[in-house]
Amino acid sequence: MVLRSINTAGGTLAVEIEGEGPLVICSPGMGDTRDAYAPFAKQLVSQGYCVASMDIRGHGDSSTTFTQYGDAAQAEDFLTVAKELNKGPAVLAGCSFSAGAATIAAGKSPESVVGIILLGPFLRNPMGAVGMWFMPLLFRWPWGPTMWQMYVPTLWPGLGEQAKERAASSTKSLTRSGRWSAFYQTVCGCNHDAVTPWLGKAKCPALVVMGDKDPDFSKPKEEAEWVASNFSDAKVLMLEGVGHAPMLERPEAVSKAALDFLGKLRDQVAWKSATT
Repeated sequence: MVLRSINTAGGTLAVEIEGEGPLVICSPGMGDTRDAYAPFAKQLVSQGYCVASMDIRGHGDSSTTFTQYGDAAQAEDFLTVAKELNKGPAVLAGCSFSAGAATIAAGKSPESVVGIILLGPFLRNPMGAVGMWFMPLLFRWPWGPTMWQMYVPTLWPGLGEQAKERAASSTKSLTRSGRWSAFYQTVCGCNHDAVTPWLGKAKCPALVVMGDKDPDFSKPKEEAEWVASNFSDAKVLMLEGVGHAPMLERPEAVSKAALDFLGKLRDQVAWKSATT
């Protein structure tokens, strides 16, 4: 494993790189860190892939100096990491708002992206967009950290009791010096309308993974089908008892589907190998 600090607009991104082979770049959701992909990455590395798991802006070991956060900014970071590590095409795996970012990146730079894996994806704002005003209120300082630690376990029903442990760890990470401000800017910056102009422009294959207990969607299965409808080549995987971080809650099932998806890409396209 190699931990690299990669410069991007306004700061640096912490990127953990494992394995050798075609490149898969992974980005977690808001408030989460790169280790959400650890079990998933282990499976991909064992099958001959190079996996680069990043901390999003202001989270984990990435810097807090950024002035822009959200879907469009994360799309640029995907492309920056792809260029820095591989100088060729990659598969992008994004969870929650990072899935929308992966979609933007694939539409914006098709030569850089051969496929996308969309986990609990936000490609549009929820119906009614209640969260657009409620989430910033909920997570405002000084009560925000307490509310986050109470709220976030509900996103991961597939973790069982471990959800509370991860919530405590997440809150501790987010309340380090300067971190909460960056997290809060991410909350305010995640407007998924930024994805809309790119829907239909991402021509690469997509794997859509959704948990049937994802509390961020009133009808997860219908949302997954709508997401898939925006791609000419897309497969949907629904997972029972899983919430908003399928790769963390059910890594075996997600990695199995991902390896099948990646194997087909290797057969169909010239996919440059990346090394650490």
